[in-house]
Amino acid sequence: MRWNQGRRSGNVEDRRSSRIPGGVAGGLGGIGLILILLLVIALGIDPGQVLQGTEPMAQQSQLSEDQQNQLADQVSLVLGSTEITWSEIFRDQLGQTYTEPKLVLFTGYVESACGQAGAAVGPFYCPGDQKVYLDLDFFYDLQERYGAPGDFAQAYVIAHEIGHHVQNQVGTLQYVDAARRQVSEVEANQLSVALELQADCYAGVWANRAARKDLILEQGDVEEGLNAASAIGDDRLQQQSQGYVVPDTFTHGTSAQRVAWFRKGMETGNVTVCDSSLLPAIT
Repeated sequence: MRWNQGRRSGNVEDRRSSRIPGGVAGGLGGIGLILILLLVIALGIDPGQVLQGTEPMAQQSQLSEDQQNQLADQVSLVLGSTEITWSEIFRDQLGQTYTEPKLVLFTGYVESACGQAGAAVGPFYCPGDQKVYLDLDFFYDLQERYGAPGDFAQAYVIAHEIGHHVQNQVGTLQYVDAARRQVSEVEANQLSVALELQADCYAGVWANRAARKDLILEQGDVEEGLNAASAIGDDRLQQQSQGYVVPDTFTHGTSAQRVAWFRKGMETGNVTVCDSSLLPAIT
């Protein structure tokens, strides 16, 4: 993928030179903690490694400084494009003003309003401070560990997390946070799946609208995005990590579901197609 011109966002907060000693701070809770822990569990990672009081051994970045800087620039372009897309949707379809989130680049460990988190959790959105957190080494893992290379695959990841910001702004995250406390574990997992699939759909909506403006999709780009959605499906991750699949424990959706919802948004560019029977309609 490439850009006609592209607008770089002014909302990128670069903390890559900062490393937080020690473990996790107190006060981690709410939907932010849920989202972090769900991703950790889905990836087959021991939550204790991320949330205990000692920092795991620091690992050297798999990316050169030039690669890091190129990726950071690409992140800024994608974020800027999402700002244009969602500002238009909020204004024209919802009659609201879109609040642009910050995107924090970090290395190893980071502190957010949801507490401290390690890079092992992957990219995440914290509703407490309305920020997306991203260690650029995740893109190396996306290619090498999950078999989903490409710049459009990386853009999908960013757009998915921005989808969670949209959910936060319209009240969907708050609805799920409250509802999860009143239902069974299986039903709570179903709500989490609905949340993630909707964010996939929102990522597709962004891709559709961006392609009408500054984003030029080249041959193979769409397949990159669909491959990334498929690579992080619960069924595929569970099969890889434990050798079997437990559907009742799914929190993000199957590979097929994630692809279908991303495709739904990408083919229509219409935010209303992302409505779910388990979630309140976007208003």
